[in-house]
This record gives sequence, C-alpha cells and structure tokens, in this order.
Amino acid sequence: MHIRSRLGAISAGLIAGMVSSMAFAEEVNIYSYRQPHLIEPLLEAFTQETGIQTNVLSLQKGLIERVKTEGEASPADVILTVDIGRLTSAVREGVTQPISDPVIEERVPANLRDPDGNWIGLTLRARIVYASRERTEPGEVASYEALADPKWKGRICIRSGLHRYNVALLAAYIEHHGREAAKAWLEGIKANLARKPQGNDRAQVRAIWAGECDISVGNTYYMGKMLEDPEQQAWAQSVRVEFPEFEGGGTHVNVSGVAMAKHSKNPENALALIQFLTSDEAQRIYAEVNHEYPVDPAVPVSGVVASWGSPDRDSLSLSAIAGQSPEALRIVDEIGFDEGP
Repeated sequence: MHIRSRLGAISAGLIAGMVSSMAFAEEVNIYSYRQPHLIEPLLEAFTQETGIQTNVLSLQKGLIERVKTEGEASPADVILTVDIGRLTSAVREGVTQPISDPVIEERVPANLRDPDGNWIGLTLRARIVYASRERTEPGEVASYEALADPKWKGRICIRSGLHRYNVALLAAYIEHHGREAAKAWLEGIKANLARKPQGNDRAQVRAIWAGECDISVGNTYYMGKMLEDPEQQAWAQSVRVEFPEFEGGGTHVNVSGVAMAKHSKNPENALALIQFLTSDEAQRIYAEVNHEYPVDPAVPVSGVVASWGSPDRDSLSLSAIAGQSPEALRIVDEIGFDEGP
C-alpha cells in the first residue's frame, strides 16, 4: 500500500505538471530595461487574466544591441524600456515593428505614441524640482529657465548631464528655445552647482537633506519610492515637489514604453501583452505600485502622487524631443558640464 501510494502521488504529480505545461503553452518573451520588481505585479496580472506565460530577460545595458545582434534568431517578442531616447534608438536600430491597433490608439494619446506605431508610451514621469523645505519658499522655482538665475549659485545639486533624463530635459529646452539659448541655460546651471554632478536622483535629495545644496532636478516617482523606504523617508520629507514649467510650455515629462520586437515569434501574444499594459487595470497598477502617471488620462494617479499637485504637462511631441537629443549631448560635452563649477 505504501509503494502504491507513492506511485499514485508521483503519477498525480506528473499529470499536474503536464496540465501546468499545457496551461502555459502560450508564452511571450520580454526583454526589459525596467527593474524586475516594478513589472512583476503587472506580468502576474496579465498571466492570470490570459493564461499566457511571461519570460523576462532583465538587462541594465546593451539591450538594444543584444536584440540587434541576435537578429532573426532573437527570442524577444516585446521590448520594455524607459526614456524616449531609448525607445527611438530601438526604432533607429531596426529592432521593432509597427503596431496598428485601434484599442491601443484609443487609450494612448497620439503625442505619447510613435507616429508610425513602432513604440507606445505606458507611463509618464515628470522632471521636477526637489526644493528644501527649510531653505526655499513654495513656488520659488516656477520655471526651468529660473534654474540658471545667479540667485541659485552654489545651491544646485544634479546627476550627470549625460544621463538620459537630463538629456531629454535639455532636448526639450532646445525644442522650445533653440540651441544657443539652451547652451547658455546649461552654462548658467553649471555656474550654480554646489558640487560636481554625481549620483542618481535620490542622491540629490539626500544631499539637500544633508545641507549640501538647496534644490535639485529629479523624477517624480522617486519621491514615492523614498517615502516607502524607512531609511530614505527623512530625505524625502526634507523637500517639496515643485512643478516648474517652460516659458510658453508646461512641465517636462518623459515616458516608459513598449515596442514589439521585429522578429517576434509570438506576435499575437505580444500584442495581447501590449494591449493589457495600456488597459485600465494595468494603468492602475502602474499608478499605485510605481507612483507613475498613467498615459490614459482617465486613470487616476496614486494618492501620494495626487498630494503633490497636478502638473500642467508640456505638450511637446516626445518624438520631437528625441530628435534634439544628439544636439543636447553635444552641448553637455561642449561646456564640460560634468566637470562641475
């Protein structure tokens, strides 16, 4: 009886395994720049709803190059990444394919999609100012242009000017005001730096908390993440979120987005995933878990994000911003921004 019981248990296990394999016969392969913990809740919800298994390869760098090198043999179905520069790079390198889908087009505004359908925006993050609660007044940084005002001399901290988030901001400045004005602006910020550009966006908030500077530039969602981290709450609570605007424009926003890989072996599943990521359910998960702004204006932001106020988003096309990125990089190099004040 004991032996038969064991055999029965083994058989049951094999049958369960076969059923499980059959249930996950459908799959979609994702190459992702996004941190795994940020997308796991979304992928779990997708699999639960559709039965399609998700396989994720997470990379910190070289993702586009890898897909290009793999060519037709690439297993990638979907590319998940952040920043308009990376999205347009994927298109330029020829590793995406266009999507024309009325469901997606209804949910995602046109300025947050590639005109040819090669990428789709999923979430927004505003590039805002972190300002010391102790050493600045509310509303004191009303515009991006004001960051070059000599009143901030020795009071600004920032990450590398070559980082994609700052490159996109400078590219937007070029699109608004032209190259020479953008160069003069960045030279003004360089003159106002309290220290050599370094660290990430959270490190700038820590520097404000430590009294090394009074203001910095960073992405909104980092504030939500710091408030959730017991070790970083004090940093976050030492600053206010200010929404500067371009003169004649609004608050600069960047995007996380998705593209279907050129040589996808599971294009129907890839499209199903992309449709899901633009759905109300996924957009709510993005908003609550990651403290990002949904691309679908009908989906509310998280309570934490709402507490900071509602920015008047800049209406520049993200594709236009991406087109100015090479010029922005040249300006950063020309003035030696990362050398510091």
